[in-house]
Amino acid sequence: MILTGKSAVVTGGGTGIGLAIARGLAAQGCQVAITGRRLSVLEAASESFGGLSVKMDVSDEASVVGGMQNIADRFGSIDICVANAGIAEGQNIQNSAFGFWRNIMAINLDGAYLTIRESLRHMPVKDWGRVIAISSIAGVRGLKGAHAYSASKHGVIGLIRALSADHAKMPVTFNAICPGYVDTDIIVRNTESISERAQMSHEDARALMVSLNPHGRLITADEVASAALWMCSAGSDSYDGQALEISGGQL
Repeated sequence: MILTGKSAVVTGGGTGIGLAIARGLAAQGCQVAITGRRLSVLEAASESFGGLSVKMDVSDEASVVGGMQNIADRFGSIDICVANAGIAEGQNIQNSAFGFWRNIMAINLDGAYLTIRESLRHMPVKDWGRVIAISSIAGVRGLKGAHAYSASKHGVIGLIRALSADHAKMPVTFNAICPGYVDTDIIVRNTESISERAQMSHEDARALMVSLNPHGRLITADEVASAALWMCSAGSDSYDGQALEISGGQL
């Protein structure tokens, strides 16, 4: 129970990577709030670890300001911020509308910025703090067919590195986690999208994504959560401003 007395917020915490991280933090004694746009999903998820559910749209500034204030009021402070909420969609740039670009940026990059900004306003950064953003392997290397997604995830890493530099003398760390293809609902949606765009079967579309992980399988959400938990554990104080790749091998 290494995080007893700490409080955390995990955006997009109702499913997938976010939920795995929330459960892991709670198992270590942390008070955890999960946020998302579907309150029913959040409430069902939070029952599994006794967490707090807060409806919040990370692309809406007023929603983030109000949601984070609500969490801080309940917990007293926010010690750990996990900016996880995001979407993954691909499109050929020549056929892409500006609205497609802006929607991905609003959720993936603006959402991370707003989440982290508001968490820092409630974080005792002179004592201890952790900020973790879930980027992607696409944030380190451009992903074919996903220009907007790749750009947004590169931006998340840049944001993390700049904030790490800003707070280098303080006991708060800023890091990004960059997973490859993880077995979540996003894989299901992307399977359908690739199948439709490439005129291939669902089985072949899923196999294509699996093959892009060097070890030949989908990464589990718990594997990503383990990395996030280590970033919050004793001995991680000097791990700061990094983009940790979890991809099943060198890409």
